[in-house]
Amino acid sequence: MSTPNPTATALISVSDKTGIVDFARALAAAGVRLLSTGGTARLLADAGLAVTEVAEITGFPEMLDGRVKTLHPRIHGGLLARRDRPEHLAALREHGIGTIELLVVNLYPFAKATARADCTLEDAIENIDIGGPAMLRAAAKNWADVTVLIDPADYAGVLAELQAGGVSRRTRFRLASKVFAHTAAYDGMIAGYLSSLAEGAEQQPAEVPARDDYPAICTLQLTRTQVLRYGENPHQSAAFYRDAAPAPGSLALWTQLQGKALSYNNIADADAAWECVKTFDAPACVIVKHANPCGVAVGATLVEAYQKAWQTDPTSAFGGIIAFNRPLDEATARQIGDNKQFVEVMIAPEVTPAARDVLAPKQNLRVLEVPLPDPAAAGANALDLKRVGGGVLLQSPDTKNVGPGELRVVTKRAPTPAQMDDLMFAWKVAKFVKSNAIVFCAGGMTLGVGAGQMSRIDSARIASIKAGNAGLSLQGSAVASDAFFPFRDGLDVVVDHGAACVIQPGGSVRDDEVIAAADERGIAMVFTGTRHFRH
Repeated sequence: MSTPNPTATALISVSDKTGIVDFARALAAAGVRLLSTGGTARLLADAGLAVTEVAEITGFPEMLDGRVKTLHPRIHGGLLARRDRPEHLAALREHGIGTIELLVVNLYPFAKATARADCTLEDAIENIDIGGPAMLRAAAKNWADVTVLIDPADYAGVLAELQAGGVSRRTRFRLASKVFAHTAAYDGMIAGYLSSLAEGAEQQPAEVPARDDYPAICTLQLTRTQVLRYGENPHQSAAFYRDAAPAPGSLALWTQLQGKALSYNNIADADAAWECVKTFDAPACVIVKHANPCGVAVGATLVEAYQKAWQTDPTSAFGGIIAFNRPLDEATARQIGDNKQFVEVMIAPEVTPAARDVLAPKQNLRVLEVPLPDPAAAGANALDLKRVGGGVLLQSPDTKNVGPGELRVVTKRAPTPAQMDDLMFAWKVAKFVKSNAIVFCAGGMTLGVGAGQMSRIDSARIASIKAGNAGLSLQGSAVASDAFFPFRDGLDVVVDHGAACVIQPGGSVRDDEVIAAADERGIAMVFTGTRHFRH
């Protein structure tokens, strides 16, 4: 629909009726003839619009319970005919077929139907759209002559262009590309559903079928939102892609307030910091360097939480990512400046105007606002992905958070209430530290973090060295280990450096030996029954 045409025709057939009456009314006011089907036609007619039923054009009624409506040469010929080819136009005249310049279609809600707990295989099959994708593909193929819309969000823009003289070639091409992405995702969704069904489901179509969490065919569709300067290293190219529907509270929902464009490493580290900080209820600060937390703390105020997190490891914090779970205020922003900490990225659910004024002179500092998830609707990515040579590993996300009631005290000495608080804090942090992880904590802050070592003993030693470098005492501290101690030597190392209590998953064949060592050393130890490897 490149130019206004008093004889232009729009075919409208939508399951999502959002905004369609107003859009159709504006088209009619511009002299566009309206064609429609079924419920959409009735809606437009009830709104007082002159609308022609598709059946009047095809000469056939809707049939087979609505399965056949638009699958007809009078529809597809009108969509597919090239206006720049005389032979195409001659064929239309010979057979009495009119052109269609605008197609507005969205598909049967297959995802919504199959998300219902009571959805049978028969219900799912009936929610597979056939005519809609066929029309969309036809119109999108002929984008040079047809404007095709699938999304109510595009109505206003197309209408504005049309009223200004015609829908541009660039817009028609963009909308066609959007259509093919949409139909690809739709078909992928159907393939994923069908290939997830338990063997024999086809024998009982009226029953709700059992489904596998991991379908035989997995189709992912991501939208590129940013081309990055380079990847992990300057010789690697990179881009950031966003899920079609990012999980509530996920980093992908960021709004950048200031600073340079985000890099590949910025985004990866920012995600690690954000995922960690949003697990805390009290005001919290997480500082991440190279995907590992190097300082984590909670406090009565945000500035207290930041100061404690920074004290854990000021050296590693240089050039790091800082995340907060409360609105970033002026006092905290000034404290970061007073510490002369160089920061790559700062993340908070909100940045107050006063804090923005403090940060504004640091023109290269990337400042992001990311909304925290609503606790009532908190979610996570449906699946975690990891690329390997020639394939992809998929797993459910590690959303398990152990509560105090799930802990099992395995030593003669039980933790005091204060020690239990420290243990729970340490365990939350350890979940986000690369394995093997050893985390010393006390008073709502990390004291030493040992990450990513091949030996758990080496992680323990590194954590103690870092605490010493920061001038922090480990006496009376709590220690979290992300996996069990396979021998007592790892336990002895953390106790030698001052640990008074330990939290670990348990599950080693030498658990009895490690428990006996803890009793011998006079410390308290609890088992979580849950491991948090992070590779």
